Amino acid sequence: MPDGSWQVSGELSFASVPGLLKRSDIIFERDDDKPLCIDLAGVPRADSAGLALLVCWVRQARRRNIRVVFHNAPDQMLKIAGLSGLSTVLSLADPGLWSGDRE
Repeated sequence: MPDGSWQVSGELSFASVPGLLKRSDIIFERDDDKPLCIDLAGVPRADSAGLALLVCWVRQARRRNIRVVFHNAPDQMLKIAGLSGLSTVLSLADPGLWSGDRE
């Protein structure tokens, strides 16, 4: 992954999100002004808890004046975000903009 980028893999669900949230503070420890890019290509499934995790990450980033862009969000997550009006809040990037995009 390029500098300032993180890959998330595995299911983002009610079972996995609490532990991931506790361990994720490290992604906000940075000293540059580049956007934080989080690649979700390795996430096969996500429910509303996964979407809530992304919202938490955006809030943490904003408190530190960091811009976050999510790439390769699973279709299920895009649908939930669209229905809840969170697509623009979460900066869910067009998959074609990411060099590691999925087919």
